[in-house]
Amino acid sequence: MSEDDHNKERRRFHRIPFDTSVIIQQEWQKWTSDLIDISFKGALIGKPKNWDSAQTQAPFRIQIEIDSETHIRLTATLRHEEEDRLGFHCENMDLDSASVLRRLVELNLGDPKLLERELASLMEG
Repeated sequence: MSEDDHNKERRRFHRIPFDTSVIIQQEWQKWTSDLIDISFKGALIGKPKNWDSAQTQAPFRIQIEIDSETHIRLTATLRHEEEDRLGFHCENMDLDSASVLRRLVELNLGDPKLLERELASLMEG
């Protein structure tokens, strides 16, 4: 079994690819980038060109644009940084954002049982 297969086996949350813009904020700093994928537990975001990782331990506020009137807003911690991408772990999300994310996951999974399993795992963890 490859390491990628092993990671997929351990992962309880499906990643939903979604190409849209993202605003990352931390204290007075602000970056714009693109979303690579999102799940109930976090987001993978393209690393902004002007990224400065000096404050990686402090929380980030992330806003993901679904359309001109719909956004997912969350507070997250940086879990990993690669050459061209950043992996964030979701720490907190408001109810409206959670509803939008649930609908996005539901549309992409296409199977209500998978969605219910993911929500149950989210409540456990």
